[in-house]
Amino acid sequence: MLDALEVFTTVVVGLMVGVEFSVAFFINPILNALPDDSSQLGRAHGGQRGGAVMPFWYITSLVLVAVWAIAGWHHHGAGLVVTAGALLILSVIMSVLLLVPINNRVKTWTPENRPADWKQQINRWDRFHYVRVAVIIAAFALLAAALA
Repeated sequence: MLDALEVFTTVVVGLMVGVEFSVAFFINPILNALPDDSSQLGRAHGGQRGGAVMPFWYITSLVLVAVWAIAGWHHHGAGLVVTAGALLILSVIMSVLLLVPINNRVKTWTPENRPADWKQQINRWDRFHYVRVAVIIAAFALLAAALA
């Protein structure tokens, strides 16, 4: 049973990492290359979609890692799993304190009501997101190492 939990958790976290990596290095650069109105509308739509799904994915990932850490406390790799959990906690804290406030603004913008500094706010979100992606990649790597 622990083996199934380990694999399932690693897959769930890995898929989350893949989505967030794609946002950072594929989707947002594509949106940034579009004309301003299309770029901003795409960001608003992405903020609505991501804002609806990603909190559950982050929390589910964190809960799965916590269950793995507890269930496998006396097994090989427990320290790696605990460290991965700590990194996922950091990613949730970063999200709540840094990224969500910006996202909550972005998802309400239209070409008619967006602020003059909308590009600067999006660039700030992107910089925080790059750091968060690095954190969750590290967590995923630790989970994969714990499987070995």
